[in-house]
Amino acid sequence: MILRSLAASVAIVAVSLAGSAIPAFSGDARATETPFAVAATQATAPDFVGLGNWFNSAPLKLADLRGKVVLVNFWTYGCVNCVNTLPHVTGLYAKYRDRGLVVVGIHTPEFPFERSASNVQTALKRHGITYPVAQDNDSQTWNAYRNRYWPAQYIVDQNGKIVFQHDGEGQYEEIERTVAGLLNAPS
Repeated sequence: MILRSLAASVAIVAVSLAGSAIPAFSGDARATETPFAVAATQATAPDFVGLGNWFNSAPLKLADLRGKVVLVNFWTYGCVNCVNTLPHVTGLYAKYRDRGLVVVGIHTPEFPFERSASNVQTALKRHGITYPVAQDNDSQTWNAYRNRYWPAQYIVDQNGKIVFQHDGEGQYEEIERTVAGLLNAPS
């Protein structure tokens, strides 16, 4: 009997917490997005700062890419989750680069051996990466974006605003829909 009462109490607390945390259950129709998603869709993208070597391109400035859709991809070659996203990022670049998409890889090392330019160059060849990639060995661009995870993708619209942000693997269809929508291209 005590166990049954305890289970009922736990269930009531769980439902109460879910109701306050999930807008559909709490009746708060205004809170449909997380605070981070709202902030991300309204923020002007920071410029690239403190970058070292650039591969596949001369150094780029975000301001020079106005009018283009930019996918900023934070990654490092030693991260298995990052490597798992690369076929999707390179595929987007291949499909949409002639329509106005610019992909910029920001290689921010997690471990000391990932700081080596020759190791990064080898990884670019191994994964068939032909879009611009910059080394962010001092995490200055990482910090400017207030990034916290590998991998992370930020989609910047033609006006320089971050309109989409995703951490980790997945959401590939949503990322492509966002890029295609901004480019007015079929996905």
